[in-house]
Amino acid sequence: MTGSTPQQDLDQPHDLVGVGIGPFNLSLAALAHGVPGGLAATFYEQKPAFQWHPGLLIEGATLQVPFLADLVTLADPASPWTFLNYLKSRERLFPFYFAEKFHIQRAEYDAYCRWVSERLPGLHFGHQVDSVRWNPERRLFEVDFTQVDPDGEAEALGRAYTRNVVLGVGTEPYVPEPLKPLADAPGVPVFHSADYLAHRETLLAAGHVTVIGSGQSGAEVFLDLLRSRPAGAERIHWLARTEAFAPMEYSKLGLEHFTPDYTRYFHALPEPVRGDLVPRQWQLHKGIDADTIAAIHDELYRRTLHGGWPDAVLTPGVRVRTAGRVATTQVELHLEHLQQGTRSRLTTDAVVLATGYRERPVDRMLAGLDPYLRHDSAGRARVDERYRLVLDPSVTGSVFVQNAEKHTHGVGAPDLGLAAWRSATILNTVSGKEPYPLPRRTAFTSFGLETREAPSIPAQDRKLTPLTQNV
Repeated sequence: MTGSTPQQDLDQPHDLVGVGIGPFNLSLAALAHGVPGGLAATFYEQKPAFQWHPGLLIEGATLQVPFLADLVTLADPASPWTFLNYLKSRERLFPFYFAEKFHIQRAEYDAYCRWVSERLPGLHFGHQVDSVRWNPERRLFEVDFTQVDPDGEAEALGRAYTRNVVLGVGTEPYVPEPLKPLADAPGVPVFHSADYLAHRETLLAAGHVTVIGSGQSGAEVFLDLLRSRPAGAERIHWLARTEAFAPMEYSKLGLEHFTPDYTRYFHALPEPVRGDLVPRQWQLHKGIDADTIAAIHDELYRRTLHGGWPDAVLTPGVRVRTAGRVATTQVELHLEHLQQGTRSRLTTDAVVLATGYRERPVDRMLAGLDPYLRHDSAGRARVDERYRLVLDPSVTGSVFVQNAEKHTHGVGAPDLGLAAWRSATILNTVSGKEPYPLPRRTAFTSFGLETREAPSIPAQDRKLTPLTQNV
């Protein structure tokens, strides 16, 4: 839904206002639509329509989660907003049934989300949220927004009042400091992978291309370039800081790190333990799908069938120290191998930065809440078990976060497979009821030791068996 916000949106307090309409808040909106008795919820997004990583909808690229990790199924499989219902509406259920695909293409997931966003009420695109404040007199949050045209120009100002706010503003591309000046400079062929498809023709025409980053995006970009450049003249470098181009942990018990059980366990850990744990779990969420690794190797091997090796260099364990322009058209990367301690230079015609994403800053938007926010020892917002920012007790409403709580809830925060469960948790909290009953147990793994007291045993009956005996 686009266009002006209805007047009653400005005058009547909402139960819930969502800031941002990505997959996570779209999940929340879809499940809010099914709350019995109704829930006054509205969502604002500055873009003119739903978009999900348009620059990475590479042909053949698939989601890394099964299709059941849609917007709603894992909380409400009977919802009208399931992926299967989307297929039914498109008369594609039988083709999907015979395709036997558990992991759907990324472009198909994007199309499904757009289908939901175009039919779900309460979504306002072309609305940029400027600030969120607490009004102690009205005991409500004030959400100020600007209605913008497709070019981003302001058209009107508005304000909504709400009892609760959900921040789902997503992430933004991360560019390492040594490469920021080049990426920001006009006309320099240094692009983040988020914009890959927009620059694909430029990259295919470049004499030499360097891809930086060892995750799934880097692997998909490298594979697409490899398949599209001529055999024997590929001229591609693939560099990464990690010690290997490693597969993502995808064993069935390993995947239980993306369950509500693990999320609860992680949240209960001491803050320093959580901070130390997340970086060590990088293969749970930053590795490469094993099928993609296999496809890369297969393509490289195919290019050796007639003798010779492809002109492609794959080097892990490398960091970019500095970077600069050479003449007017080339980029020079100053590299350091972390294990060897050696340094070298690489001259290239174009660079793709598959360097991941960071949480989008919301400091300016939430400046009005600063006096009420509570932070941890690292200055990050504290988030309780039910995804609420910890606020001063004088604030009777709640501000929830989606995909901004990795430091408190673990590696599952950005995972699509937990979207419906988190949305259901938020809606159960907002409604004060349980419109979406959630399972008490979701994993076979017990991540911590039981803390319940064992039945007491009389002292005279306690007998210890020695582990060793002195002879």
